[in-house]
Amino acid sequence: MMIRLRRLRKNEKIREMLNESRIHLSNFVYPLFVVEGNNIKNQIKSMPDVYQMSIDNILKECDNLQNLGISHIILFGIPDIKDSIGSSALSHDSIVAKAVHAIKERFSDMIISVDLCFCEYTDHGHCGILDSNNDVDNDKTLEILAKQAVILASSGADIIAPSAMMDGQIKAIRNALDSNNLTNTLIMSYSTKFASAFYGPFRDVADSTPSFGSRNTYQQNPANRSEAIRESLLDESEGADILMVKPALSYLDIVRDIRENSRLPLAVYNVSGEYAMLKAAKMAKLIDYERALLEMMISFKRAGANIIISYHAKEIANLI
Repeated sequence: MMIRLRRLRKNEKIREMLNESRIHLSNFVYPLFVVEGNNIKNQIKSMPDVYQMSIDNILKECDNLQNLGISHIILFGIPDIKDSIGSSALSHDSIVAKAVHAIKERFSDMIISVDLCFCEYTDHGHCGILDSNNDVDNDKTLEILAKQAVILASSGADIIAPSAMMDGQIKAIRNALDSNNLTNTLIMSYSTKFASAFYGPFRDVADSTPSFGSRNTYQQNPANRSEAIRESLLDESEGADILMVKPALSYLDIVRDIRENSRLPLAVYNVSGEYAMLKAAKMAKLIDYERALLEMMISFKRAGANIIISYHAKEIANLI
């Protein structure tokens, strides 16, 4: 048997034929960060090759993505004005709603997911409305999450991606969408989102660092495996169409656990800290960057992910 295995490994074409896990551009979602204004393209120091862009440059980027073969994006908005309840997200003139409409007008076949949260829109940086104790009020936040979901779906978003980690958010959003005849809008839930140290660079690009405290009370404890599985299965029971684990690299065991317990499509978010670390290793010439990048992507697929949200997507397009 060992001789036969060695023979299989020696032939590159046979090795390729027998690959158990493969990556394809259709697996990838590319994050974009949209700001108000025109001709804006702000480089993010902690995330090489990632930018905040105005809608005109977002449209140019979508054209570039389609030429590369990438047809799915996820949008994050950075508004000019923030307040205690994130009211700038609750209007058809919100920056993301305007961006969705503009993209769909120009690129009708682009799949648009929209991040659904309030951390970018509130002046305190938390993911919803605060109560008198400065804790997030879960039930009041559900109301504005549902309203934001209806606005973005009405603007043309194909997939709503709630990331606020409020209890009952999937049920509330699903009911709101169905009540407004938006039954074909999918929900890709950040169903198992950990309170992670790997989000730091994202908070630079999204301008979403909390002004006090942390999000530990509503994001997942990194130590809790069983709870992580339950969270995703609960979102499935409430009507999620796609589940997600975030971050990806440090939680591949959770990805595999959820894959073995659910038949829903499963996404991973290859987050900003993971991206920045690999880029730093490349700049320091510590690794074979392209091989390491592909190896990382294969690990996500091998663990059970169908969808990979990654800032590396354009690089992957050029490699494969």
